[in-house]
Amino acid sequence: MKACLLDKGVAQIHIAVFLFGFAGLFGKFLSCSPLYIVLGRTFFASIALFFFAHLFSKTKLFVFEKKELFFFGLQGVLLAIHWWSFFLSIQISSVAIGLITFSTFPLFVTFLEPLFFKEKLKLADIFIAGAVFLGIILVIPNFNFSDNITKGGFLGIISGFTFAFLSLVNRRNARISDAIAIAFYQNLFASIFLILPILSIQIAFPQFSDLPFLIFLGIFCTALAHTLFIKSLIHIRAQTAAVIAGLEPVYGIALAFLLLNEIPQIRTLIGGFIIIGTTLFAGRQSNVK
Repeated sequence: MKACLLDKGVAQIHIAVFLFGFAGLFGKFLSCSPLYIVLGRTFFASIALFFFAHLFSKTKLFVFEKKELFFFGLQGVLLAIHWWSFFLSIQISSVAIGLITFSTFPLFVTFLEPLFFKEKLKLADIFIAGAVFLGIILVIPNFNFSDNITKGGFLGIISGFTFAFLSLVNRRNARISDAIAIAFYQNLFASIFLILPILSIQIAFPQFSDLPFLIFLGIFCTALAHTLFIKSLIHIRAQTAAVIAGLEPVYGIALAFLLLNEIPQIRTLIGGFIIIGTTLFAGRQSNVK
């Protein structure tokens, strides 16, 4: 039974990760500001999740405790910052840079998870952190912030850090709240959180041709993907989920090559191979919680 639940969680997270990888390409498909991309993504995702909860699920969206509302709000803020930095990273550098530097988030999960859940830090976890750091150095060869690769890389790392924090909050909420409700509220609060900066900054409004992409991004790459991701955390550790999510840049870089003809530099690929290879190796050593 335990093995069956583990397999279910792993299958759910693999599907979610493929959709996440595909989502990275929308940073290039869409020419509008990342603020609008994230607003559109979270807005359409929350609508899709609302109808799914009422038509196909027994989820009661409006029944929750006050402390749950606080965590839903926190998740929304983290999600908005995570996606804003992620899409901006891709827009100013490349799909490969954005995805690979974002995939450093297992490094942050490794050290944050023991603090959140009072779990013991393993020697293998420290090895993962060191290898991931080596990969970062290869992907970001200098610290010149006039270089778009450097700026994109650091934005990707910010995206990875906020996603690591979000994964841990999700793990906490997955134990007491329905996955559909969690996904709905974090997208809803993310879209609300983004309204203020969008109103404060004068940026070009998205074109009408962007609308189909934003709808697809919100429904499939967000509503479906995040529900599966959160559901998987019921059966597997946050670090295990983070490790499997290391495949996201593999999917994304392959799709960017096929659909955008984007070819990463050799140094970027080597750094990415170290980061992804290390996290995948760690995944084989991880146990169900």
